Amino acid sequence: MTKKILIINGPNLNLLGDREEAKYGKTTLSEVKKNCESHAKSIGLQIKFDQSNIEGEIVTMIQNAKDKYQGIIINAAGYTHTSVAILDALLAIKLPTIEVHITNIYNREEFRKKSLISKAAKGIICGFGVKGYIMALDSIKEIID
Repeated sequence: MTKKILIINGPNLNLLGDREEAKYGKTTLSEVKKNCESHAKSIGLQIKFDQSNIEGEIVTMIQNAKDKYQGIIINAAGYTHTSVAILDALLAIKLPTIEVHITNIYNREEFRKKSLISKAAKGIICGFGVKGYIMALDSIKEIID
């Protein structure tokens, strides 16, 4: 049976490719999704790739993942630093989780250096641009196998 991974993207990631290119690059979220789908297939995973600007929708995505997916990759974006609700949802469902950030959050503004969701993550990948998603897929595969 093919293992399923949910990839969740938080607020403003729908603006990738147009948003602060010096920090986030020129790759669009649609291109990230295509790259993830291709890589996932090559390593024997199936993914669902989603994005929301709304915290409650992200919490619902996480809650609904419990019996459908074997792992989660999440780039909670700005909610990384503020959302106890997302942390609580991740802790409640107990699925292996990889936290991803396009930029190195520890090399940015002071408030970005604190991740509330890290407590629920098996690992964090940050600072490698959109390639971090591919690294996260390889890592989650290793964890769930």
